[in-house]
Amino acid sequence: MAKMLRLSWTSMSAGAVLAALAGVASTEAAECPRKDALGTSRILSVDARTTPRVGLKSFPQTLPLADREVVLTFDDGPHPPTTSKVLAALAQECARATFFLIGQHASEHPDMVKRIAREGHTVGHHTWSHPFMARIPFDKAKAEIDRGIAADEMALHGTSATTPSTPFFRFPYFEATEAELDLLQSRGIVVFGADLWASDWEEITPEQELKLVTERLAAAGKGIILFHDPKARTAAIMPAFLRYLKENGYRVVHIVPAGAAQKNADTR
Repeated sequence: MAKMLRLSWTSMSAGAVLAALAGVASTEAAECPRKDALGTSRILSVDARTTPRVGLKSFPQTLPLADREVVLTFDDGPHPPTTSKVLAALAQECARATFFLIGQHASEHPDMVKRIAREGHTVGHHTWSHPFMARIPFDKAKAEIDRGIAADEMALHGTSATTPSTPFFRFPYFEATEAELDLLQSRGIVVFGADLWASDWEEITPEQELKLVTERLAAAGKGIILFHDPKARTAAIMPAFLRYLKENGYRVVHIVPAGAAQKNADTR
């Protein structure tokens, strides 16, 4: 991801922002059997009707996180050699994340997609082939969205549906047109930006990446963090990064679609 472009945004009134915050439900996460693990502190239910677009790198609004709360997100997978290492690190610390999958990769590795979901993580969508979405005609962009969602759903559930079971989407390169944003909003799909990122698309060492992301997090204090699970450097730093979160008092928040948090609570 060599270039980040800012998405456009339809301004929200103060009342709309307050309504958005009211529309994000929270519940406690399940206990972790390893008592010294980082864990997942709570589950945040995100509703597209009230929070259609989040992430301060692209939009004026983000998720209502308290100080030292983070949402872990990973783009561009699945890629089994590295995604499996990221999943192992998350499992060791009982930390839940969100994976925005490329449909083509999901279709190639359906067992890994199922593993991501089985281990309690959220599966979001990231187009079929990761194009620059603002540089292609609208009909082709729509086809990229639909084909990507259908591939993810097929890998997860065995059904090629263009209505996502988890209505979370992130644009490649954070690049979109207003028409594309409006399309997703009309379909009840939340568009995710990020509040900070690890710059793991750059040719840096794992040590440089860890230093970079921890310094940025210390400066921001909280937020949605963007990683890329196909990157070997990210897989390499993940155990140390999660321990950094634990040792410095950060708490992991797991995001789910509206209604899912209560459903999970009811089935315990």
